[in-house]
Amino acid sequence: MRATFLPFSTPSLGDDEINEVVDSLRSGWITTGPKVKRFEEAFKTYVGAPYAVPLSSATAGLHLTLLALKIKEGDEIITTPMTFASTVSMIILAGGTPVLADIEPGTLNIDIARVAEKITPRTKAIIPVHFAGQSCDMDPLFSLARQHNLPVIEDAAHAAGTEYKGHRIGSFESISIFSFHPNKNITTGEGGMVCTPDETLAEEVSLLKFHGMSREAWKRFAASGSPNYDIMLPGYKYNMMDIQAAIGLHQLPRLDAFIQRRTELAEQYNTAFNDLPELALPVYASYPQRHAWHLYTPLIRIEYLTIDRDRFMAELKARNIGSGLHYKAIHHHAWYREHLPIADAELPNASYASERILSLPLFPAMTDNDLHDVVTAVTDVIMKFRR
Repeated sequence: MRATFLPFSTPSLGDDEINEVVDSLRSGWITTGPKVKRFEEAFKTYVGAPYAVPLSSATAGLHLTLLALKIKEGDEIITTPMTFASTVSMIILAGGTPVLADIEPGTLNIDIARVAEKITPRTKAIIPVHFAGQSCDMDPLFSLARQHNLPVIEDAAHAAGTEYKGHRIGSFESISIFSFHPNKNITTGEGGMVCTPDETLAEEVSLLKFHGMSREAWKRFAASGSPNYDIMLPGYKYNMMDIQAAIGLHQLPRLDAFIQRRTELAEQYNTAFNDLPELALPVYASYPQRHAWHLYTPLIRIEYLTIDRDRFMAELKARNIGSGLHYKAIHHHAWYREHLPIADAELPNASYASERILSLPLFPAMTDNDLHDVVTAVTDVIMKFRR
């Protein structure tokens, strides 16, 4: 058994990130300032977005985007049940009603045919999630959205560096919202970014993120700024700090190398597990794309074992291997069972995956020996509890 615990994920932070944070602390400018602006410009250039708004989290980005789109009570937003709760929670907190469309059984991305079935006169937007870092099939989704005059809000929390048919997520006609949480492909500690081709929407999100002040309000404390300000509308406190952006400025140039290593590890997992019928491995989409491999999420075929998924995870932990749960389907959580009751039969693919999915360790600093330890532990659990 492995001697030390291997976590499910850990950020890859180097001296450049540390030194940049120290520089921010020494400068005296630690909240929103010039480094946030530099990171905004660098990120929108990387993804190919005309406009970008840095925020305190992707959750904040979802919230403010829905508010900027003037979502109101009775408006329906179609999204996937296989996502973190914030995707659906922000729909509710913005005043809308979430409508869940089932997923594809292989990629676990939202099924466009099921989205089409859910559209009604009350539908006001569609929120796909690029699950685990693999792009949804955007061409048919955009075609469907245009047909019904609906905005597409990409939950791209997993998708920094993901590409669809040669173009990076963040560069399309949609609104894309990225996360920089510590377990994402790049991190700013906490943080997010809204990318959009719509200048008006970008401006409104910018106003909402910081008390309704103008987009460049941070400059009022600079030598060239004015301390006077005006409030254009009631807003929130969702701004990114220079301390966070300092990390992101050095994470972003490393993103492609991070993805390359994640891909190598994922492919090693696929090879190692290929002959185990107890595992359903992640499936590559048939269309051209670059998978960012934010997560590696096999399904445990519990019908082949004498234990369930949660016991499987506990057995891995007993062997010093960490794992994650991404995700328990939204309609399986207590609050949503009560307030958004949906029978498993209505979302069969998501319900099936929800009881079987787990995330194995996957991060750029993992060694081949680490991966060998994971494979050994997973295989050992399967052999011990095989029917």
